[in-house]
Formats: sequence, structure tokens, C-alpha cells
Amino acid sequence: MDRRTFMTYSAISLAGLAAQWATVEPERLSSALGGKRVDAELVDWLEETSGRLTALPTEQRQHTVRLLDAHLATTTELIEGGHYDEDTGRRLHLLAANLATTCGWYRFDQGRHWAAGKLWGAALQSAHAAGDRDHGAGVLSDFAYQSNWLGEPKVSVDQLGHALSGTRHPTARSLLFLRRARAHAALGERADCHRDLSAAESALAAGAADPAPSWCAWMSPADLAVDSGQCLLDLGRTAEARARIAEGIALLPRARDKTRGIFLTYQARGCLEANDIEQALAVTGESLDLATRIGAPRCITLVRELAPVFEPYRRVEGVSEFLARLRAS
Repeated sequence: MDRRTFMTYSAISLAGLAAQWATVEPERLSSALGGKRVDAELVDWLEETSGRLTALPTEQRQHTVRLLDAHLATTTELIEGGHYDEDTGRRLHLLAANLATTCGWYRFDQGRHWAAGKLWGAALQSAHAAGDRDHGAGVLSDFAYQSNWLGEPKVSVDQLGHALSGTRHPTARSLLFLRRARAHAALGERADCHRDLSAAESALAAGAADPAPSWCAWMSPADLAVDSGQCLLDLGRTAEARARIAEGIALLPRARDKTRGIFLTYQARGCLEANDIEQALAVTGESLDLATRIGAPRCITLVRELAPVFEPYRRVEGVSEFLARLRAS
């Protein structure tokens, strides 16, 4: 039901939401809202504490989502009922956008797609109110990633076209091109996929005077390599895909263990397509161990989706035991 509700939301709303964001200029923030004056020191504290919470490793962040939700609720209350000048209002909206984006990703990882979409919709509105087009582009790309994840790559392609119109930073553009390449690959659109992979690589290699926006600051050659490999898998180029995925996993820092767990499932899929069952089993087991330790339901879901592919290989040592572990977990 959650998936169907989200897809209804996306089919009816996402195209209009993206087009409106791309063309409508934000209004000036009110400088005299009703209610008590918002203390700048409180905003300082909310920004600092929220930044620390969102910077925690995944293994710790799974225990702090309620704190992030509380910070978002407090920030929203201040926006709706506080009295503040334009600069403070912009800071509050930017903070709300960042928190809603992070809280939305937590719901997405839990498979709660409608809840994630509602939070990202709020994040897009807050980013728009603050005039932060870079963050708005990032939120649209999150919607696009979710659409592709849920089997709607055409929606993803359309969303990313709008998102690319809203940011000029090369790191951000690299991520958006890479995500659009994934959607093109899912659609079997080879030429468009390779065009966007090339654009993603060129953008990531380009220098920039300003730091990348926070929503894409993690984007790295590791991500480019692994997602390029996933595109190649979708397009049937298994040997090249395996090499690219292995290259990317080797580059990924240990601090990004949730991403590592997901990338390992991509690697396992490549091994299975190459009929390398022993290696696929080893990699899948590593991914499941990691996901269980850090609390990463989305990664566990990806592991479970590989189970039917392992079924014909029950006679291979360790496969039956692994499948039994999945059924018991």
C-alpha cells in the first residue's frame, strides 16, 4: 500500500512540482510574523546540533532519528509561529530543508516511501522559500532516485532534467548526471546512458572554487565507478561492470558503511551474472553482516532480492546455509 500510495503521489504531483520549482521565483520571507521573537542563539544551537547529528556514522545515526525529528518539529514551529527578520527566516528554512531531507532518507531506507516523499516535498518548499536552488535540485534528485528505485525510471529521467536546470556546481551536476544515467540504463537507453556517464565523469573532474553543496559533498570517484558499473550491468556488459564496481568499492572510505553494503549487493549481482557463485556468496554474506550490524534495512532488502538467484545453486557449498539464514532473519 505504501508503494502504491507513493506512486500515485509521484504520477500526479512530481512532474508539476518539479516544473514549478524550476520556473517560479521564491517570494521574500516575511520579516514580521506573529508570535515570540526567535533568538539567534537558539538558531545557532539548532544548526550546530543538527549538523552533528547528521554527520554521525550510519551505525550511530540509526539511534538518533527521533532527535532529528524533534529538531525538525522545533524548526517548523519557529517558522510558523515565530517573529524573525529575513536573515533568520532564511536560516530557519535552510535548516528545515536539510533536516527534512535527512529524515526523508531515513524513511526511504526503511521502505516508508510515502513518508519519505512527504518530507522531501516539505524540504523542497523550504529550500525554495530560502532561495537555495542547489538544495532544491538535490531534493528533486532524491525524488528521482526513489522513482528509479520503485521501478519508474521514466519519472526519474524527467525529474533529473528539471534538477539539472537548478544547479551549476560540478559535483552536484556529476551526481545528477550519474543518477540520470542509472535511469537511462534501466530503460535500456544505451546512448543516453553513456552520454550521461561521460558528463558525470567530466563534471566530477572539473575544479570548483566553492565547496560542493552539503547534500552532495560525499559524491566521489568511488560512487562514479560503482554506479557506472551498475549501469553496465543493466546494459549487459558484465565483465566491464564487475571491474568498475570492484574499483569503486576499493576506493570507498569505511565511514560510508551503509553505501558499502549496497555496493556489495551490486558486486554480488555481477558475480552471479558471471556464474561466479562462490564469490557472489562471500560478497552477499559480507553485505548482510554489515547491514545487520549498522541497521540498514534497504541493504537487507537488496540482499533478500538476490535469494531467488541463489536458489538453483543450493548444491554449492554454503548456499543452503545462507538461504536458511535469510529465511530466519
